[in-house]
Amino acid sequence: MITSTRRPLLLLGLLVALGATGRAHAAEQPPTLSPATTAAAANLVDIRSLVPDMAEDIKYAGSDNFVGAPVDGYLAPKCLLLRPVAEALARVEHELRTQHRRLKIWDCYRPARAVAHFVRWAHDLDDQRTKPQHYPTLDKSKLLGDYIAPVSGHSRGATIDLTLERCAADGKRCEALDMGTDFDFFDVRAHTDTPGITAQQHANRQLLRDAMQREGFRNYPMEWWHYTLSPEPTPHTIYDVPVQ
Repeated sequence: MITSTRRPLLLLGLLVALGATGRAHAAEQPPTLSPATTAAAANLVDIRSLVPDMAEDIKYAGSDNFVGAPVDGYLAPKCLLLRPVAEALARVEHELRTQHRRLKIWDCYRPARAVAHFVRWAHDLDDQRTKPQHYPTLDKSKLLGDYIAPVSGHSRGATIDLTLERCAADGKRCEALDMGTDFDFFDVRAHTDTPGITAQQHANRQLLRDAMQREGFRNYPMEWWHYTLSPEPTPHTIYDVPVQ
């Protein structure tokens, strides 16, 4: 747990890093770190309180991720979101089920301390364990910026990483659609509208985008799996509540 004396230092470090990125963020209002220390105080809810059988594989709670280890702040494999975001996502899921489809979630709200963990990992150029799976064509020194942000929108509680599944008529036997890349694949092939994938993979990405857009989620063009509710409930506030 981050102590009250360390939390201001964490925020200072994040804001310095944000300023260092310059280009894309210069015009944005600097984020404020919420004083909330619990999910309830931050108005974060577990998506399974709305959709009890939501399909999940919360990657950063385990070692199957680009860091290769459990990430700071993930004490349980849960999807937490600000309540309005969770309610919108539940509506997406309920509509998809009428079409024998379902969402599968990889990440939701991300504590600020987890983002700091990503940045530390990105600076450790000797750790190349996950390069073949996650960034085979990219030098690790290039990951900070477009792929690993020093301040993540996920920490605002309105962003989700997810994919789409097709299910049998009984809604139980579900299989992930082919989207052309795995999650957290740092490469142009993960760009939502890349020309480097098949027509069917494009169509599958479009199915996901259409379903999410109908409830107000916008896609990040460099990651087909990344969606943010627009407008965000707390666009200038980040949280550091542990996922537990």
